[in-house]
Amino acid sequence: MSTSRRDFVRTTSAAAAALALAGRRAEAAERASRLVVPPSPGDPAVNELLAKALDAAKASGAQYADARISLARTQTIFTREKRVGGLNDNETFGIGVRVLVDGAWGFAATSELSADAVTRVARQAAAQAKANKGAGRRPVTLAPAAGGQKGTWRSDAKVDPFTIPIEDKVALLLAANEAALKVPQARFVNSSMFFLKDEKTYANTEGTLVAQTIIRTQPSMNVTAVSKDFKDFQSRQSNDIAPMGRGYEHVTEADLVGNAPKWAAQAVEKLSAKPVEVGRYDLVLHPSHLWLTIHESVAHPTELDRAMGYEANYAGTSFVFPPEKVLGTLKFGSPLMNIRGDRNQPGSLAACGWDDDGVVPDEFDIIKNGIFVDYQTTREQALWLDWYYKKAKRPMRSHGCSYAQTWADVQFQRMPNVSLLPGEKDTSWEDIIAATDKGIAIIGDGSFSIDQQRYNAQFGGQLFYEIKGGKIVGMLKDVAYQMRTPEFWGALDMLGGKKSYQLGGAFNDGKGQPAQSNAVSHGCVPTRHKNINVINTGRQA
Repeated sequence: MSTSRRDFVRTTSAAAAALALAGRRAEAAERASRLVVPPSPGDPAVNELLAKALDAAKASGAQYADARISLARTQTIFTREKRVGGLNDNETFGIGVRVLVDGAWGFAATSELSADAVTRVARQAAAQAKANKGAGRRPVTLAPAAGGQKGTWRSDAKVDPFTIPIEDKVALLLAANEAALKVPQARFVNSSMFFLKDEKTYANTEGTLVAQTIIRTQPSMNVTAVSKDFKDFQSRQSNDIAPMGRGYEHVTEADLVGNAPKWAAQAVEKLSAKPVEVGRYDLVLHPSHLWLTIHESVAHPTELDRAMGYEANYAGTSFVFPPEKVLGTLKFGSPLMNIRGDRNQPGSLAACGWDDDGVVPDEFDIIKNGIFVDYQTTREQALWLDWYYKKAKRPMRSHGCSYAQTWADVQFQRMPNVSLLPGEKDTSWEDIIAATDKGIAIIGDGSFSIDQQRYNAQFGGQLFYEIKGGKIVGMLKDVAYQMRTPEFWGALDMLGGKKSYQLGGAFNDGKGQPAQSNAVSHGCVPTRHKNINVINTGRQA
């Protein structure tokens, strides 16, 4: 009797994965049955616990306090060729309380959600704040923010990914793997899905009480091709399918099964690609590549805490320093360069209704016509730049960049969406290539290296194409470009229009000690950068 692929999936790999997940769900249900509070954002019982925590903090001497109760679930499914490689399904539920006593922060958290537990945690946070007063740092003062806010917010998600059966997810991944492996010389393939759903309620002593449901989704694939003599291998990652703040519809629209043969064929094509000749080229960068260059060379160095030296032990500080010498004067790039921060782009990873300071994030210019004009800030940081806002006759406020990875982590400044704005003309990727005489077009991000000041860097990619006389004449390999940040962005002389704008992004942007991960998107258009140094990264005989 013959067995269909789907039947096979349901009775083997997917069945085993489903059994494992069923066990985890049973454990989660048993834990939830012991909780006093139902895991639902905005639930009256949740609100009551938050109020008790804030009351206990004030009674312990706090001039300000906030509290977050969060139920977060993540799920990751890995497959390789014809089998399931792994399944992780995690759930975490608890409360974090942050207090400000005489200019010093304190923070404590617990997974025990009862009236006694949240009261105890609030008192612990207050005691920690009092102990921190002796650290000798300048007192914390919060920038004004609108208090008394009430409301709910939900990610731009149509289909909750946790309502889709595990069997269906595994079946899709294995079908995509099968489609890729039909391409001759495509020998290995990995595919995966990652989902997050975070339901959190936030309250502070200024009367704000808000609930949010944040959903994020990432489908991905990596295909490796091997030469017939086994002396070379090349890979193609599906990073033109960016992670998004959307639901399962993002997986469906990504069409892994339909795109897998194309990605596999491109990996095979890279085997016979011509090694790049070192030299200077005009680079034409696709948004699926450029987002990472923006992330590393623009977004990170314009975090205010990094520029001020508070982030020196994790990925370095910043050349965009000191504020009094660079704000409004530093020439970051060409006049075509306009960079904006926000947390409201539909489907973006950093989108939210309120940050973890209870602030409604705004849209703000970071670089205007090539000139650096603002940092990313929180309520604590905004006052550090009060002198500048007064000089520029701009309102002083937090840009809404406060974020904590979980209820158990203290919030601090994290990157919002940081995006390159489109040009005024309706210029396309094809138009830029047609206007380029000697260049290299780069699609997809790859490996990179950047120094501790975010000033000197090297970037690779996924696909490289040689441009001659306004036309693509063939594929290249072993390409990486070197840059100094202001020189690279100063060499920007063409960029795409609104129709070419795309979101790229990352789930795991690390920062802090102890380290936390943030999810952030970077919107951008194709660009051209003149006369950039290109090296050959291939192994030399």
